[in-house]
Amino acid sequence: MENAYSNRTELLVGPDVLARLHEVRVILFGVGGVGSWCAEGLVRSGVRHLTLVDADRISESNVNRQLMATRRTVGQVKVEALRERLLEIDPEAEIVCLQKVFSAETAGEFCLDGYDYILDAIDSLKDKGELILRGTRTPAVFFSAMGAALKVDPTQVRVAEFWNVRGCPLGAALRKKFKQNHTWPGHKFRCVYDEEVLPNRGSVAVAETDLFNKAQINGSLAHITAIFGMTLCGLVIEDVYQKVVG
Repeated sequence: MENAYSNRTELLVGPDVLARLHEVRVILFGVGGVGSWCAEGLVRSGVRHLTLVDADRISESNVNRQLMATRRTVGQVKVEALRERLLEIDPEAEIVCLQKVFSAETAGEFCLDGYDYILDAIDSLKDKGELILRGTRTPAVFFSAMGAALKVDPTQVRVAEFWNVRGCPLGAALRKKFKQNHTWPGHKFRCVYDEEVLPNRGSVAVAETDLFNKAQINGSLAHITAIFGMTLCGLVIEDVYQKVVG
């Protein structure tokens, strides 16, 4: 089973890169439409030490785009449902679940210095900004996903350094927030983003659970959130590969 699981990965990257992927410690904040796909990509690629952080439970509105969200899992804790799936892929993986909100008040509960990679897939502007500020002041490599809602064109997804992200309202709001508060990330970092911003053409009743830690609800689609998540995963794989191969 070990060979069946990893042989295609090792064939491409080599045993030394695969060994390093087994070793790195990754913490992922947010396991919704973007984060859930990122987690799957990481484990399928050989990452075996992964901490999942999300306080929410699966709701019916998650089923259209979140990896572990099905009719059967509605009501379950997101991180626990995702962990169950990931262990079906690699039973050797160490998947730690933290059903918590990352915020200025709770940041001290997360040992960010203990990770090789910190991945941001948080929706909340305030909490996302806090994670960026704290995460970029650790030795870890930091990657972030900007807003994935209101998009349909998969060819528009791209990667850029945070201060070079254009056309993304979330990125613009974060830069404005940092400038107003005179607080700055500890170093430059790359983001997954998309310049396309479409209007919501429909209207739906919004449940209280859907508004968890969010200012508003926007429409989003599985193919876009999955591309965002897999691209975020890809940044980790690429970084490990480059550091080992050179």
